[in-house]
Amino acid sequence: MHFLSALKGMWVLVFTVLVVVLDQITKFAVKARFFLGESIEIFGDTLRFTYIQNPGMAFGIRFGGKLFFTIFASIASVIILIYLYRMRQERFQSRFALALILGGAIGNLIDRFAYGEVIDFIDVGIENTRWPVFNIADSAVTVGMIILISLVLFERDKSEQPLPPAFPAQQPAPSDEQDNWRDAQRRN
Repeated sequence: MHFLSALKGMWVLVFTVLVVVLDQITKFAVKARFFLGESIEIFGDTLRFTYIQNPGMAFGIRFGGKLFFTIFASIASVIILIYLYRMRQERFQSRFALALILGGAIGNLIDRFAYGEVIDFIDVGIENTRWPVFNIADSAVTVGMIILISLVLFERDKSEQPLPPAFPAQQPAPSDEQDNWRDAQRRN
């Protein structure tokens, strides 16, 4: 019974599993039906499926090597999972965002272990102005990060009370009422 109580609040990992499954199914379909570099139009020139293999991070960002990305993604996934467990009683939005990020990280990590690179295929843009090719996992990480940033920037803690004014309004001091120097300055 202790095991079940420890997992309470961890049902949000269902979203992690959904991201991983959807990501891997779409990548498997692209890998099975496309030649490397092949591209087909889905919605005119705006949305294409273009099969590429990405040795870097999301959206083609490259620094470090393949081993660096694999180690980084592995460590990040474990840290997110631990953090999700520790905050299992916290608000849903934060846990949902982290579950999406974890799903994306695991989806791309599976590619790194299986192929040495990440399979990307979603190609968005207009004519020659194109966003770097990405996948479902990258999208999940991006949406998760947008949610987290939005929570940090726009959601106030309900327990916070508004701060009192820095300089509360005060009655003038008796000496202020008797000072005539202000009147003398106005006359000059």
